[in-house]
Amino acid sequence: MNKFEVVLVLSPELGSQNLNKEIEQFSSQISKNNGEIINREDWGLRDLSYNINKFKKAFYKFFQIEISGSKLDAIKKDLNQSDDLLRYLFIKVNNHQELPTKLNNEKK
Repeated sequence: MNKFEVVLVLSPELGSQNLNKEIEQFSSQISKNNGEIINREDWGLRDLSYNINKFKKAFYKFFQIEISGSKLDAIKKDLNQSDDLLRYLFIKVNNHQELPTKLNNEKK
């Protein structure tokens, strides 16, 4: 199993119920592909560096996961189907960083 850090950038138009539904779908995709979510952080509604689909802000969600690298293509294919997901990023790491992250500390 490989270690990854994942950032999901979700539409600011989502209500809390739909936002939770998107996160739950992502979590179930990880579980379905024999992966495990180690940690998660909510970075909240933040400004984007540039407009994405005419949005200036978006919800950021951070995950630390362990999953086989060969399973990522199936997960990315499912993520691409979501209209509410603006961007995602998977980064392979040797060791997960300690939480809370600097971004999470920044908003306090």
